[in-house]
Parts: sequence; structure tokens; C-alpha cells
Amino acid sequence: MKVSGFTFVRNAVKFDYPVAEAIRSILPVCDEFVVAAGNSDDATRELIAAIDPAKVRIIDTVWDDTLREGGSVLAVETNKALDAVSGNSDWAFYIQADEVVPEQYLPAIQAGMEQWKDNPRVEGLLFNYLHFFGSYDFVATSRDWYRREVRIIRKQPGTRSYRDAQGFRNEGRKLNVKLLEAWMYHYGWVKSPGSQQAKQKSFHKHWHDDPWVQNNVPVASEFDYNIIGGLKKFAGNHPEVMKKRIELKNWDFHPNPWKNKLPAAQKALQTIESLVGWRIGEYKNYRII
Repeated sequence: MKVSGFTFVRNAVKFDYPVAEAIRSILPVCDEFVVAAGNSDDATRELIAAIDPAKVRIIDTVWDDTLREGGSVLAVETNKALDAVSGNSDWAFYIQADEVVPEQYLPAIQAGMEQWKDNPRVEGLLFNYLHFFGSYDFVATSRDWYRREVRIIRKQPGTRSYRDAQGFRNEGRKLNVKLLEAWMYHYGWVKSPGSQQAKQKSFHKHWHDDPWVQNNVPVASEFDYNIIGGLKKFAGNHPEVMKKRIELKNWDFHPNPWKNKLPAAQKALQTIESLVGWRIGEYKNYRII
């Protein structure tokens, strides 16, 4: 079985993305790893090149900054990396620059890829998600956060990154997938308030024009993490590859108890979900078989 990891990244150092940790977290189950390194203003390329020259292959790309609707440039860059994956790979393992797989799930991931390798009906493998917010000590529980997404896909013609690179489809059709007993930790909303605020302006330019950004992204030196409710204390352990980054954390975040409350309707829906495991009205960019 041959497995190729792939991702895209730009300005990871400038905007404090844990892309090196992301790559290292799944490298043990990958035979190669392709990184589409965009035209950065920092040392992102050097950071990637230092990870594992024997396994990690860089393709240099230039982002089309005129693509400013729906995050489509992110899918374009994802597809550049996917297209560079070896043609004889059985699986392509996608991870975004702010995602990390805890090491305890690697055996289950390896077993799932082995189990379904020779079943062409299984086009992808689905991960559960944990979204950290504000700091490494809190996770988001609101229904606004997606709870699952496809991150391993069968290498086959027609499969492309979908919309803003959250998932994949084949010729516009949802992929048939199996759910793994594995979790992906999403750290995109864990940065110092200053770094998060700087990221917001750049980030929204991939979805909106300049007037929208000017009117909707507050002018501030720090991001206000008390904009959402439904946070809870994280009681588990972080992946080993994240330990050094977490030790260097230089800010504190404590949710405002008055703002950390969910509306009554959301509370009711989440109670139903916790009791029966069904998320009413959930958007699924895949088909579990």
C-alpha cells in the first residue's frame, strides 16, 4: 500500500500556522508528502524544507489573488498538491496547515486504509473533529462547527477539492466514505490575539472584496475571542508534535461567562444530539456507506 500526504500553505510563519506540526503528525503513515508552497512573504518554504527532505517534496506555486469568492483559491491550491501526488498511490492523505492528528489514532488510520484499500466502492475515509478556540485549553461545542470531514481519499480521476477546500467531490458527486475511529484536532482559531487579528484581514480576502473586508473586519490590534459561546475546558492531551508550540504560548484566554452561553434553541438541539447522536440539519459533504 502506498500513501501520499498532501497540503498547501502560504505565509505560515507570518500568520502562525502549525503546518510543520501538521505534516509531522501524519508523516509516519505516509510514503511521501507533497506540499504546494505558495508565494510567501516569510520563511515558510524554508520551514517546510527542513522537515524531512527524504519524504517531503515541495512544489512552488503562485496564488491567484483575484479569486475572491467563496474561498475558491484554497481549493485551487489543494488541487495543485493533489495533482503532484504519485500516480501509483492507493490513498492521498490531506491535512490542512492548522490541523494535527494525535499520534494515538495513527494505528486506526493505518488499519482503515489497509482494510478498505481493495474496495473501490470506498472512495474516502472520514475523521471526527475537535475544534480548539481561543487557547489550547478550550474547545468549541456549538453546532456551527463541523464535526466530521473527509481527509483521506482514493487516488482516482475526477476527485477534486470542493468549494473552499473543506472536503472533496468526484465530478460534483459526494464521495462514498467510511468513518474512522480517529480524530483531527483543528487549531486554526488558536493564536495570540494579535496574530489572529492579522490573519482575519488576509483570510477574508479569499472570500470577499475590499469594501466587505473594510466594513466587516474590525480595526483592532487584537482579536476578541469572546465573540462566540459554547466553549468547554479541554480535558485531554495534545499531540506530542504540538507540545513545544504549546509551551511557547504567550497569552491567556478565559471565556467571559456571560458571553459563553448558547441560545436556548441551540441548547435544545445539542441536548438531542448528545442523547441520540443525531445532529439535526447537519451539512454533510460526503456519504457514509
